[in-house]
Amino acid sequence: MFPETNFISCLLILIATCITYTPTQGTSYEQEYAKQILSSAHKEKDWLVSIRRKIHENPELRFQEFNTSALIRSQLEELGIFYDYPFAKTGLVAQIGSGLPPVVALRADMDALPLQELVEWEHKSKVDGVMHGCGHDAHTTMLLGAAKLLNQRKNKFKGTVRLLFQPAEEGGAGASYMIKEGALGDAEAIFGMHIDYENPTGSIASIPGPVLAAVSFFEAKIVGKGGHAAEPHSSIDPILAASFAILALQQLVSREVDPLHSQVLSVTYVRGGTASNVIPHYVELGGTLRSLTTEGLLRLQQRVKEVFEGQAAVHKCKAYVNMKEEEFPPYPACVNDERLHRHVKRVGSLLLDPENVKEAAKVMAGEDFAFYQEVIPGAMFSIGIRNEKVGSIHSPHSPHFFLDENVLPIGAALHTAVAEFYLKGLDHSDFTVEI
Repeated sequence: MFPETNFISCLLILIATCITYTPTQGTSYEQEYAKQILSSAHKEKDWLVSIRRKIHENPELRFQEFNTSALIRSQLEELGIFYDYPFAKTGLVAQIGSGLPPVVALRADMDALPLQELVEWEHKSKVDGVMHGCGHDAHTTMLLGAAKLLNQRKNKFKGTVRLLFQPAEEGGAGASYMIKEGALGDAEAIFGMHIDYENPTGSIASIPGPVLAAVSFFEAKIVGKGGHAAEPHSSIDPILAASFAILALQQLVSREVDPLHSQVLSVTYVRGGTASNVIPHYVELGGTLRSLTTEGLLRLQQRVKEVFEGQAAVHKCKAYVNMKEEEFPPYPACVNDERLHRHVKRVGSLLLDPENVKEAAKVMAGEDFAFYQEVIPGAMFSIGIRNEKVGSIHSPHSPHFFLDENVLPIGAALHTAVAEFYLKGLDHSDFTVEI
């Protein structure tokens, strides 16, 4: 065999080796570095559990998270971590590192839900009709845990981590107010994490592109002319107009939207009349609109208005449509940045092993993390909490929702590693070879 043939063969072997080596494998140094972070987090489990239980026992609704915010601030002060307060009324931003670029942001939401907790346990909600039924108490705790770990490790990275403790994710668009008041600072990227009851504790899931829907709510009032049901010709029946409008609304998704573009239109209530023999003067109805693109939601809002007004006119009624933007600001679609998604997968594989990093499902629920993604690249990923042994099997927004607290150190470690590895430049790593 000629010398040049030997050289070419060796080169081809080297190239093949490089091509099959994926970023999720990591070097032994990176794996050990990640395991150190996870080990440090597990040492803080008792502290994390105590913080989470304090928050869980004292839930607060959107823009009312004063005690939660005070608890976070007191812990940050004990740790000697700088923070700015307030943002969006009750929110705060902690900062760890040099204060210089690069700057990466991590976000957690703090608000609870108007639910009566039906789980009987020692640390049940002490507030009637209010419950942390979506895991925001865990989100806040995990980010506070990351603050502690990052502060311990601040000499190991260059740059700055901004930790956003945000109010009012549940319908209040707290993220939009945080942004307006400068919470992002000079951050160039942001990461968020949400509990996931369908995947087991110790796993995460992510997906690039659209992951959560753009969401808005609507209500309509169709006004006719009331009268006795024995003389319908003397009335203008708003119930009939509302019925036709509801049927017409269902055509918007089935006949006007590309079947490959996910959208949802649900009428969730109808109210009209109180007597069996009286045609009411008006009917009220409302519901929700969802689309995996923000543009799709805007088109759907416009068509809903046109359908209500058109169907009302056909039946000699008038329609008044309200998209409830003041009470429930529309949320844009949550779209994960491809590069940051890959970074989450890589860090998750280093920390939890590749088999525990899963592909997330697209969901038609909304998440105001999307507001941050309209300003800078961002990635929202989920962290599993499913554990049948402890009863962590119920979906968020359920009065039976229960959290596997084993997730707390894992989440704190993930936040820490995602930020720290980002500042070390591993999000830019590329182990493939272009030929």
